[in-house]
Amino acid sequence: MRVQAAIDVAAPPHLVWGFVTDPTRYLHFMNGITRWEVASEQARGCGARYRTLMRVGSAEVGGLVEIVEHEEPRDLAWTSVTGIDQRGRWRLRERANGARTHVELRLQYGVAGAGLLGWVAEQVAAPAVRENLRRSLRELKRQAEHEQARAAVAARRAATQR
Repeated sequence: MRVQAAIDVAAPPHLVWGFVTDPTRYLHFMNGITRWEVASEQARGCGARYRTLMRVGSAEVGGLVEIVEHEEPRDLAWTSVTGIDQRGRWRLRERANGARTHVELRLQYGVAGAGLLGWVAEQVAAPAVRENLRRSLRELKRQAEHEQARAAVAARRAATQR
């Protein structure tokens, strides 16, 4: 099953990139994520691994994922190593001469070898997973725009004190 969500954020791509590449921030903006912890010596970039869990209804599903694509500040992709079969991707695209960022979050998941019952489980879970993605993007937007506003105020304050 493939689900995705998108949003425009009033912050530059490098600021949003800081959020989506920092594993310590995931529990703060990713809705439904109950675990996102570093499981390798490398914390970021290609080859970094994370133990992940997402609450879907009454179940927590996830496993071990590895970053397989890391193109700053545009694309971050992962794939499962163990656990539920999944692939995810963050896509960040500059808008308005760098002042805004279009953010897409895509997740493809499945229950490998589960047959018809697995397909039914994927279909039942899809609305909850899609809503988790939407809420996550809204929270990412809120936090990134707040960070952008704080930086602008600090810059203005520093300029007036010169």
